[in-house]
Amino acid sequence: MRRLLLIRHASTTAVRRAAFPVDEPIDDAGRAAARALAGRLGRGEARCSPALRARETARAASLDAVVDPALCECDFGSWAGRTLTEVHEDDPQGAGAWMTDPHACPHGGETLADLLERVAEWLDRQASAAGRVIAVTHAGVVKAAVVHALGAPAAAFWQIDVAPLALTELHGHDGRWTLARLGAAA
Repeated sequence: MRRLLLIRHASTTAVRRAAFPVDEPIDDAGRAAARALAGRLGRGEARCSPALRARETARAASLDAVVDPALCECDFGSWAGRTLTEVHEDDPQGAGAWMTDPHACPHGGETLADLLERVAEWLDRQASAAGRVIAVTHAGVVKAAVVHALGAPAAAFWQIDVAPLALTELHGHDGRWTLARLGAAA
């Protein structure tokens, strides 16, 4: 059986602003909260997104994580650093299309469909392995993993919230996934 513990990175300035992410460090409160995880996550191979905020979270939690590009957040293109409200004010049709069509890409980055496919492919590779993995990643990746694990439609992505440092656990066996916990406090 594969046990996969997904952890959203600690808080950043963009997270606190509810803005699309940029490659930024975790903030002081996030660093302190991530340090509190040290020793509490158990054993397993550690992986993290290449984003600075994920690498810093892993380091603060005392995880010797290997960088895994499949754990990157969705590429939000020209929307990076902006809030959805700001984007909607400038481009209401683009914002609306992005929220309703998983193949829409008005920001020039990655579509939701592409993110879902990337994460599903990574999960499918993980499902045949044994052992425990602790992965520090992003809200979008965690949400995409849950959608895939449950076999839910793409629209379910928008119905999942993942707070900074929330823990989500999936168990892989016989080529399928089960959801053991979602968004648990660290």
